[in-house]
Order: sequence, then C-alpha cells, then structure tokens
Amino acid sequence: MILSDESIRKLLREGRIKVEPFEESLIQPSSLDLRLGEEVGFYEGLEEIDVKKEGIPFKVKKIEKSFTIKPKEFCLATTLEYIKLPEDITAFVEGRSSLGRLGLFIENAGWVDAGFEGRITLELFNANNIPIKLYKGMKICQLVFAKLDSMAKNPYRGKYKGQRGVMSSKIFLEF
Repeated sequence: MILSDESIRKLLREGRIKVEPFEESLIQPSSLDLRLGEEVGFYEGLEEIDVKKEGIPFKVKKIEKSFTIKPKEFCLATTLEYIKLPEDITAFVEGRSSLGRLGLFIENAGWVDAGFEGRITLELFNANNIPIKLYKGMKICQLVFAKLDSMAKNPYRGKYKGQRGVMSSKIFLEF
C-alpha cells in the first residue's frame, strides 16, 4: 500500500519516519520531495571498472551553489535529507518529471529497504545533448513510501547504512 500525505505526516509526527532537515512543503499527495545535497561524485580517467576491485578512482566535489552535468555524463549525488525508515516501511526513489523532461535520468538502484538510515545516493545521467545545470538545495527526487505486510525479519543493515555523503559502489565486498 502506497502511503498518502496524511499517513506520511502521521509517521513523521510519531517519529517512525525521520527526515532531517524537514520542511512541510516537501510533502506531496503521495510522496515526499528530497533536495540535492552538497556533494557530487564522478568516476574519471578509467578504461574499465572491475567490480571485484576496491578503491576504484572516484572524485567527490563539493557543490557550492550549482554544478553542470555534461551531455551523456554519469555521476552520483546525495540528498540533502538524512532519512530513517522503520522496519515495516520501504520507499521507492523516483525522479521528478520536470527534470526527466529535460533529459535528466534520476535513479536509485532499487528502492530504500525497510530499516535503512542515511542520505540517499542518487545516480544521475544526462541523456540530453546539452549540459544541464543543477542547484544545491533544489528538489531533485521524491520518495514514495509503502507499508510492508509485516515487520521485516531482516531489516536493512547493509554496507551503505548511515551514509552521509556521496558514496561510491561497494560491490567489491560481495566477492
């Protein structure tokens, strides 16, 4: 079941869902907007990415006011908001239609598992043929919350729990 604005407000009031910093204007009819945080990261100067290797070169840049994502460029960004989900709520990260219409693909691999806590790392791709300028603090994506049919037996305790900045892949830990 997708949660409505009133259900989201109730869970926020009860402290079951935590969002910091929070503003009431972020709540939409069936989602919660999240804003672009302070960091962006790029994989640069590589001929190949070997998923088994630790320490793949990854350059993190602070966003002072804005940054530009070039045509056909991929980068990682982080949300301004730090979220914490209870063990019976999951969330889907969706890109904003207004940005998608400009050619900006905004993804989060999969969804946010019940029990997750941290800032969300976003995968951004400019599918357009012209650069797109993005601004720190702008609404970048939205969370759509869903209630699990029961508490998760094994809530999220994974390798990205508690992340605060843009985080490169840790897939090498699976080998």
